[in-house]
Amino acid sequence: MGSGTNIGRVRGLGSAQEGAHHWIVQRVTAVGNLLLIFWLIFSLLRLPNYNHELLVEWLSSPLVAVPMILMLVSIFWHLRLGLQVLIEDYVPDHGVKFGLIILLNFFAIGGAALGIFSVAKIAFTGVAV
Repeated sequence: MGSGTNIGRVRGLGSAQEGAHHWIVQRVTAVGNLLLIFWLIFSLLRLPNYNHELLVEWLSSPLVAVPMILMLVSIFWHLRLGLQVLIEDYVPDHGVKFGLIILLNFFAIGGAALGIFSVAKIAFTGVAV
C-alpha cells in the first residue's frame, strides 16, 4: 500500500459488523442464566429434603425439566461466547486460535448435549443416568 493516506492503509481491515451482535447475545444469555439460576435455587429450597428419589421425581416434571434444559443451553452458549472472546483477544497465532475455537465448540456442544440427554432420560423414564 505504500505511503498512501491513513484510510488507504487500513482499507479492508475494518469492522466485520459482528461485535455488537456477539455482545448483545452474551448479555442476553447472562440475564437468562441469572433468572434460571434463581429459579433453580428457589425451587430446590422448596423441596422438603434432597434424597435421590425425591430429586428424580422432581426432575421428572415437565415444569422442571424444560427450564433445566433451557438453563443448560443458555449456560453452555454463554460459556462458548465468553471463551471465544478470550481466545480471539489473547491467542496471537491464527492456527492455534482456530484449533482452540474448534475445541471450544466441541466442548460446549458436547457438554450441553450430555446435560440435555441426562435431563431428558430422567424426565422421560424417571430413572437417573
